[in-house]
Amino acid sequence: MSVHNYPSQESVSIGVIGPEVILEHVKAALSYFPSFSPYLKPCEKEEEAAEPASALGSRVEILLFSDYYTYHQTNNKTEIDVSAHYIPLSTGIYRSLSRVKNADGLQNLSIDMLSKEYVEEIMYDLDHTDFTIYPFNGVSSASPLKIAAFHKSLFDQGITSAALTSIKSVAEHLTRMNVPNEWVIPTHQDIMIALERALLATETRRNKESQIVVGLIKVDHLKDHTGNGPLEHEAQKLKLEIQRMLLDYVKQLDGHLVDVGEEYVFFTTRGIFERETRGYKFMPLLNDIKTAAGVPLSIGIGFGRSATNAGTNARLALGQSQEFGGNTCFIVREDKSVIGPVEMTHPVVYDLSIKNSELMERARSAGMSAVYMNKLLAQVDRLGKTDYTAHELAGVLGITLRSVHRILVKWMDAGLIEIIGEEKAASKGRPRQIYRISILSQN
Repeated sequence: MSVHNYPSQESVSIGVIGPEVILEHVKAALSYFPSFSPYLKPCEKEEEAAEPASALGSRVEILLFSDYYTYHQTNNKTEIDVSAHYIPLSTGIYRSLSRVKNADGLQNLSIDMLSKEYVEEIMYDLDHTDFTIYPFNGVSSASPLKIAAFHKSLFDQGITSAALTSIKSVAEHLTRMNVPNEWVIPTHQDIMIALERALLATETRRNKESQIVVGLIKVDHLKDHTGNGPLEHEAQKLKLEIQRMLLDYVKQLDGHLVDVGEEYVFFTTRGIFERETRGYKFMPLLNDIKTAAGVPLSIGIGFGRSATNAGTNARLALGQSQEFGGNTCFIVREDKSVIGPVEMTHPVVYDLSIKNSELMERARSAGMSAVYMNKLLAQVDRLGKTDYTAHELAGVLGITLRSVHRILVKWMDAGLIEIIGEEKAASKGRPRQIYRISILSQN
């Protein structure tokens, strides 16, 4: 078995162990993490992971396993001296259940190493309510053959129609036993979340959490928006609006903002900045100010072992942003390596809590799951929008237009939404109805 090494500057070494098919996806996700220097170690059998884990343990700061079972088995067999993590399954379960539904229909299922409650919630999201989930309740260190025997016993008795497993060897055993099964593997999003957690947990990161970060912000083409004469009052209002938004953003960074004339300077710490930018991957401030105030920004971020070094690197980063054409952000680290341009798209975060239990109960009874509710609430939090066409809802919820029309009927019957008007199509065709999701404004 070979080891693939991809060195990088000022890197955090990470060893990844798992089947080749998963390592290919991990390799793609690692391109978004310039701080990682990865060592990918293929391992097709879970019980053989202890050997590569021991070999990599002396070379890396982090070990990442492809699944919980491999992680657990290795921990039982060998002592791991470095920070060890595994890739949790979340959206991967959605994908696998959809495949089972298309292939065999969603009926009673047996599962292993997966949360019964989470699988049940996803089944409800897929509009399936008449089912039973049978989890493997044996010890986590049970052999793949014993776990496969559990699935086969239920299938042979006619209790279940298929098996859902997170273990590659179990899936192979079940296939040989002619038991319908689906091997749940992590999606790109699952892998990204695991890598973010691993990055923030390293000793290197902890040592750098208090490191000074200096940011330089310059409004691109400011003179086009300000000047003397009758428009001076409007220009001042614009500058005040920009400064207010900058203050709000720097407050999120627990930092300090200074207006130095044509530029703004802010100070924060590396740990907070890394968390707020999701590992240097997005800078929503750019898009927010461009949308609200109509002006683009150039941002330069500097890391350094001293405030002087961080400030110098911030100036270099700002120059990179301006050379790139503005309305972007670059980062220059202490070794003068550059990250950028940083994405300015603001991702939708589905971690908003639903505070009104009565509304949540009404929503559930109409088939509006917590996942759908949180996606919609995230949109309201970002955009303040409660009116949508069916096409817009399909994009927000990440489902097909046909599925949207089906659930809209349920929501209307339950009084969760109402039709408030129509939107004329840009080309020939029927006008699109506009739905107001009234339940959102009540939360």
